[in-house]
Amino acid sequence: MLCKHFGRCGGCAYLDIPYEDELALKRQNLAETLGEYASDLGELHPAPVPHSYRNKMEFAFGDEGKTVDSSTGRLSLGIRKKRSFYEVAEPSACVLIPEDFKRIVKSVTDFFHDRGETFFHRKRHTGALRHLVLRRGEFTGEILVILSASSALETPLEDFAENLLALPLSGEIVGILHAKNDGVADAVKNENITLLHGRNFYNESICGLKFEVSAFSFFQTNSRGAEVLYEIVNKFSSPLPLKKTGIALDMYCGTGTIAQIISPKFERVIGVELVEDAVLAARKNAAANEIANCEFHAGDAFETLSNFSFFEEGASPPDVIILDPPRDGLHPKACAKIAALAAPRIVYVACKPKSLVRDLPLLLGAGYALRAIEAVDMFPRTPHMEAVALLERLQDDAN
Repeated sequence: MLCKHFGRCGGCAYLDIPYEDELALKRQNLAETLGEYASDLGELHPAPVPHSYRNKMEFAFGDEGKTVDSSTGRLSLGIRKKRSFYEVAEPSACVLIPEDFKRIVKSVTDFFHDRGETFFHRKRHTGALRHLVLRRGEFTGEILVILSASSALETPLEDFAENLLALPLSGEIVGILHAKNDGVADAVKNENITLLHGRNFYNESICGLKFEVSAFSFFQTNSRGAEVLYEIVNKFSSPLPLKKTGIALDMYCGTGTIAQIISPKFERVIGVELVEDAVLAARKNAAANEIANCEFHAGDAFETLSNFSFFEEGASPPDVIILDPPRDGLHPKACAKIAALAAPRIVYVACKPKSLVRDLPLLLGAGYALRAIEAVDMFPRTPHMEAVALLERLQDDAN
């Protein structure tokens, strides 16, 4: 049965067709996006589970009114509908999120409605409730709850926490946080954070390794799909010849998931990430996993590659460079620096395949050849997917 909000909430795009047909359409769309590179497209790996897979959701408080000025309908919490500032789609029938998320959303909605709280109206600057962020370890069941609200909130937050902890859930709430936001921007900010219960992180297990994920750090939103994605990266990053030797450079490494997964194949893995909190988490995770050959550095990609502070003088280039940039892809200056390292292999992870297509000519023009592309349906029922490209440096240009 279709969700009553299908076509309005901005989430699902393929809920009205069988999953097999969705995969066929996605492969066709990806081939069209790749254009001249489509001949290198290999397998599109299906999602291990095409439903209830999201481990993170950001819900907005709003109402069930029909106009952009509405503030008279019943308080609601859900996914903001298309072309609407305040109307949200409650997620009770959403196929993308786990049942625990649905129970929490309903409980939070009822709790604040019964206490007369209202959502923050961006035009009038009235009301207090803004967002509810839920994060969950797919393999651990640990749940984080982050409430974003203004200082106009009158309900005691101790009551809010007690209400959540009393819920019957299949998982366990390990942390409840309040992010106070009195600004006008429609965003959840990592500022003015108060810990109401437990801790500010949850644990997840990926590819046999443990990862501590903080409330605001990046982590793949599909844990089971991430395992498929990382196995492809692991396969593409294998040193030539196959032996544990050399250096792997993991650019845009986040909390160090890829670096740690590929670490058994290399003597040394170097991760670079702009967000310092993510670097600290990466170091902590590597220590917890007893991985000694990974190191992580905080800094901008271009600036870090410009000073080579983490390479010994006269050292050989890395054997492989892993690239997992933001959705907009590589900055041209960073791309040029990466190509200048002349690594034998580059593995490019693209959460937006259009960015990969834009960046490929720069890398191919610098002496690389495209060897393979594989994709993973990380986001079933939506139009999005991730692609992984393997590039190898041409022998004639290697010296």
